[in-house]
Amino acid sequence: MRGDGPRIATVLPVLNEATHLQACLESLLHQTIDPSSHIIMVFDGGSNDGTQGIVEACMAQQNEVDAPQLVLHSNPQRTVAHARNLALKMLPESVELVVEMIGHATVEKDHLQQRLDAWDACEQRSEKPLGAVGVRVESMDEHPGAVSRWIDAALHSPLGQSGGQFSRFSKIGTTDVPAFATHSRHALESVGGWDEAFITSQDSDLSMRMKKAGFALYRSPNATVKMHKRARLQNWWKMGHRYGFWRTKVLRKHPSRAKWQEFLPWLGALVTVALALTQPVWAWLLPGLYAAVLLLSGTVYGMQNRDLGGVVGVPLCLLMLHASFSIGLLDGLIRKGRPPSDRG
Repeated sequence: MRGDGPRIATVLPVLNEATHLQACLESLLHQTIDPSSHIIMVFDGGSNDGTQGIVEACMAQQNEVDAPQLVLHSNPQRTVAHARNLALKMLPESVELVVEMIGHATVEKDHLQQRLDAWDACEQRSEKPLGAVGVRVESMDEHPGAVSRWIDAALHSPLGQSGGQFSRFSKIGTTDVPAFATHSRHALESVGGWDEAFITSQDSDLSMRMKKAGFALYRSPNATVKMHKRARLQNWWKMGHRYGFWRTKVLRKHPSRAKWQEFLPWLGALVTVALALTQPVWAWLLPGLYAAVLLLSGTVYGMQNRDLGGVVGVPLCLLMLHASFSIGLLDGLIRKGRPPSDRG
């Protein structure tokens, strides 16, 4: 132990999160663990929608209830990586574990206790020092619209999932990039925190450096985070492009993270062009097979969920994901990054 004071710090970077932040903070302020063992650190990147006022109102109520300490700081550089590194410098000496959180997500009352239990369970399993333990991510929307349902189906389809943040895992085990992780402060400080060059995919880069430094990364399904997911196709496209763009940045720094499946759309496109130039009669083959697989995926979804629109909607979302991610991969070779715009 590092001494008296909170053991756990929840770090919450925010930017224009007024719509959902109240629910997020309320869920964090009313946990079953001893309030004195927890501190919530909010880092605002210059919000202009009342986000800061929501945090300040919650802070004003702290004297009236038995709640953890809540503090608000400015994040002039605006990005998640900058916010988390600021937190790492400002942590109370007593803090041992750092929890990742976002402003458009909520947790159950026993969430932090579940994280602590998961940490202990993973620590017992691991032969290496434990660097981080991720949790399971679920949708917060009880009655999602059609587009949200199709996007969710695409994310969890074998044609769309990456085994990352949205994976529906059911057992404790090792992972490459833990989602909404509980990090060991010692591990974070050992690798120098987050690389601020990454506006997105900063967690993927951090995980690679932690593994290279000899730390183990785990995930547990027992602790869950519920988040609002995208409900517009325009934002879905932007998200796919953003992930592809920053995936290229990660792979240039960590080539061993590459997965051959990520390059299949470009390979298929190149083969199709080559066939069109040399054997035009066969040029339709790969596009036809691809369309058939997408349609089959949509048909299965539509039948299982009694959603006729999903027969077309799910293939459309998968096509948009593959295309936007692939274009993003190429774009990442050309441009520098910029803040995301797919949460509006």
